[in-house]
Amino acid sequence: MATDDPKTLVSTAWLEAHLKDPDLRVIDASWYLPAMGRNGKAEYDAGHVPGARFFDIDEISDTRSPLPHMAPPVEKFVSRMRAMGIGDGHQVVVYDGMGLFSAPRVWWTFRLMGKTDVAVLDGGFAKWQAEGRPVEDMPPMLRDRHITVQRQAGLVKDVTQVAQASKLGSHSIVDARPPGRFAGDEPEPRPGLRMGHIPGARNLPWQQMLNPDGTMKAPDALRAAFEGAGVDLSKPVITSCGSGVTAAILSLGLERIGHRNHALYDGSWAEWGMYDDLPVERG
Repeated sequence: MATDDPKTLVSTAWLEAHLKDPDLRVIDASWYLPAMGRNGKAEYDAGHVPGARFFDIDEISDTRSPLPHMAPPVEKFVSRMRAMGIGDGHQVVVYDGMGLFSAPRVWWTFRLMGKTDVAVLDGGFAKWQAEGRPVEDMPPMLRDRHITVQRQAGLVKDVTQVAQASKLGSHSIVDARPPGRFAGDEPEPRPGLRMGHIPGARNLPWQQMLNPDGTMKAPDALRAAFEGAGVDLSKPVITSCGSGVTAAILSLGLERIGHRNHALYDGSWAEWGMYDDLPVERG
């Protein structure tokens, strides 16, 4: 089946064909873990898809929270998108420099705000460049654009809701972290966090959503990955990870297989691992 779906995932060929559409808006959402030694904004400045705006995941967030890059308040999202010239009636395509890593987090953020005409670029900027598609290093001319937002509270879970879901077994909880961190065999990159996972959670490392070339697997293979990890897809699903970024890759995968009843645990392990009174499983 074709990968192109303007509400989830589009190919590099699709994006190039639509690049001059007046209502298309492209977002560079490149973001990296400190250990990766890369800088998303610097890479954007050096070269990006023509017309792309840069979305700073750390800045367009709830900076009042002690937790990293939590979802932004509605007012902040609206003001930032207006300033970026992104508004009602726009088809948004989000990409990142890794291929498929941080872009799904921004895709999820738009959906949280009630905007569904948004897709992730399959294979990201790495694939775009490798195919010799156009690149520019100048920022686009921006015009303020009105945007209407309606927050979809059902797409996000807080620690209390996740604790209840874990205790009752009412949801399938899926953790996108590497197996060693999930099992509690490897330390967390953030200091001071306990090791292990939310009781009852299943481990599906985010890389298992992807093909070797960094594109997302076909829906049948995605479904097999969830089922192979022991995820009960007959239940609502909560996705989690280290700090709420790669969890969104699992959320995108669920959407691709038609599992619509899913939410992201925004605090993820950065929050759960911080509180000594929350139970932890290891192994």
